[in-house]
Amino acid sequence: MPGLLVLMGSGETSPTMVEVHRAVARTLRPGARAVLLDTPYAFQENRADISARACRYFARSVGLDVEVGSAITGADWVFSGPGSPTYALDRWAGSGLAGDLRARIRAREGVTVLASAAACTAGLATVPVYEIYKVGAEPHWREGIDLLEPLGLQAVLIPHFDNAEGGTHDTRYCYLGERRLSRMERELPPGTAVLGLDEHTALLIGLDDESVRVAGRGGLTVRRPGSLAVLPAGTSTTLAELRHLAEGRAGTTAPPPPAPSSAAQAPAEATLEESIRSCEERFKAAADRSDPVAAAQAVLDLEAEIVKWAADTEEDAGGVEQARELMRLLVGRLGDLAATAHQRARALPALAESLLELRAELRDKGAYDVADALRAALTRGGITIEDTPTGPRWSHPS
Repeated sequence: MPGLLVLMGSGETSPTMVEVHRAVARTLRPGARAVLLDTPYAFQENRADISARACRYFARSVGLDVEVGSAITGADWVFSGPGSPTYALDRWAGSGLAGDLRARIRAREGVTVLASAAACTAGLATVPVYEIYKVGAEPHWREGIDLLEPLGLQAVLIPHFDNAEGGTHDTRYCYLGERRLSRMERELPPGTAVLGLDEHTALLIGLDDESVRVAGRGGLTVRRPGSLAVLPAGTSTTLAELRHLAEGRAGTTAPPPPAPSSAAQAPAEATLEESIRSCEERFKAAADRSDPVAAAQAVLDLEAEIVKWAADTEEDAGGVEQARELMRLLVGRLGDLAATAHQRARALPALAESLLELRAELRDKGAYDVADALRAALTRGGITIEDTPTGPRWSHPS
């Protein structure tokens, strides 16, 4: 089994990274032992729920049976993801697990997948993002576990590199922004590069053949004082070339990504945030033209996205809960659309059937609060729902 180090900028348990995980899983032997390290989020009250969602994601979407544990000796595949980088560092250093992770890379054995907070620990220094961005500590570094040193890379790894959640303020570079990152770069040992990994993007390093591949939606930025190179998704190169870029060698340029094949031309998987925005815009457009059927379809599509992303453990941008809140809002507005008189005769049957279908799906999934809100909205629009032994029926005075 070839050794592999996979670093992800975000989206580690979302649909955007499914194909990356599947490609990695195909390199494993039958019956491979797969371990999920929950350390970065072990301080959270819902740690068990996060672990359960991640295990379901890998089982259903990737075909990988994963155990939650803290011992990785003999594991074929090891994964760790969201949470606090510094909390993970403290526990891994105290337990010896940091040394076990370094030993895997030095031995060029097994698959090691670190994402988000866990990926932040992979370099010689770590961004203490919670302390700086959420608590207000002065910008500083913490010592990392430095999985990159055995690969000949003197670098720090910064996930969420292209984050744009701040809107009016700069949250790039794992919520540091340019001002703080520039200040922190001056505190790094001479010759240290910043490897910036965009959200929903993976860096795959073959430990045996020293291959390097960038996959996903964004790119890998190699940043040094006075130089910057970007390897976009689709780039395949070598570890030697990545070292050259990290060392800032004059004349070194990143190779272009390969020409896209027909398979590679498929559109990238939309993020949940993009899907939420699309459904909301479609609903608004349908409401503006008094088309309740199209509006109902937008709500149905939003519900499908919620199901698809239910296993996602990285919710810094609002995640699934934000989508549920929007769906409750749109459901409330459907009742008003149902009462639009000049569309009622033509659109009412299709609208009512679509909304009964949505209500049934919500009830099947246990979302009774949203299902009840949908029924109340329909009642305001003049549609009465009656639950019968043979299923729900609707009626309207017209």
